Formats: sequence, C-alpha cells, structure tokens
Amino acid sequence: MEEKQEYFTFTKSFILDSEKRFRTKLINSLAGIRQVALVGTKSSAGVENLAIFNSVIHLGAHPPLLGLISRPDTVSRDTLENMIENGKYTLNFIDRKWVKDAHQTSARYAKEVSEFSATDFSSEYIGDCSAPFVKEAEIKIEMKLQQILDIKINNTKLMIGSVEWIQIPAERFTEDGSVNHHDLLLSGGLDAYYSAEMITQLEYAKP
Repeated sequence: MEEKQEYFTFTKSFILDSEKRFRTKLINSLAGIRQVALVGTKSSAGVENLAIFNSVIHLGAHPPLLGLISRPDTVSRDTLENMIENGKYTLNFIDRKWVKDAHQTSARYAKEVSEFSATDFSSEYIGDCSAPFVKEAEIKIEMKLQQILDIKINNTKLMIGSVEWIQIPAERFTEDGSVNHHDLLLSGGLDAYYSAEMITQLEYAKP
C-alpha cells in the first residue's frame, strides 16, 4: 500500500498573522535557491562596506543590466546609501568555503565599521572602479547604478545597475558565453546555504 504523503498548508491570513521571523523565513526560503552576491560599496567618508544579497536579477543583456532588491529604508541601509553617493558598486561571487564569513556580513554593524575588518575577506581596487572588490571572490563584476525603482506595495527598492566590467576564471567560462557556477555559494533564505552543481547544458530549444 502506498504511503500517504503528508503536507503542510498555509493560507494567506495564517501567513500574515504568524510570528514575524517565521513568516520571513517561510516566504524568503519559498522563493528557492539563489546566487549569493557580496556587494561592495564605499561611503563618501571612505568607509568600505560589504553586504550579502541573494536577490540578483537578470534584467537584460543589451544593455547588460542586473538588479538587486533593497529592503525598506525605514532604517539606515548602508549599501543603498553608498550606491547613491558613489554610483559604483561591485558584485562578488564566492566559493562555498567562505560561507561563514559571507553570512557574517549580514550582521548590523555601525556605519563606521567595515565588514572587511570583521571578516577574513580582503578588499581590492581594480582599474578606476571606486568601489571595493572582494579579493577572494571567484567572479567579480563592476556595476554602475542606473535607476532605482520604488516598489510601493512593500516599500522595497529595485536597484538597477549596468555591468561595466567582469572578471571570470578561465575554467569557469566557455566559448559560447556560459558561466559555470559550480561550487559557488548559494542561499536558500536568510540563513540556509547551498552550493551549485551543473546538471547538463542543452542546445537552444526550437519547435
């Protein structure tokens, strides 16, 4: 006899009435596994900032655009403020071995404290980019802020940037333009982490 599958069901009213941390974890992890990006910025006072994001969104390839979601700015958001002040920021994709240091950047440090000093990550500057890269990152992307869209339904912001420069290890790049994210750190919510494994690469689908 086939064993009956057990399910949990949640109505919208239950979700809205549930405890805040439970609700946040449920919906955040429900969105699935996403790329972890360490976002490097620098304040007008010269303080380096590093923050973990799992909301990188592909918005288009011509021009090359990537988006990030920032939570409501009802409290100080150093990354958002630095982006607006500086105009430049970096996206850094890291190996899964850096999981603890990456998670530590989510701590709420004072604005004058750099996450680089609170972790084992090192900052580095490449070319004329005024924002710091993570020296240990496998993939490094220089970004230029282009537009900020207010999402009125929950007061979050979509930060849209153009890709200005990319550095990818040769072993992670193929001639057709594909980037291999094998063993890079992924996030499944606020505090759950995974690593990427490529299954296969298929040909362009046609009818």
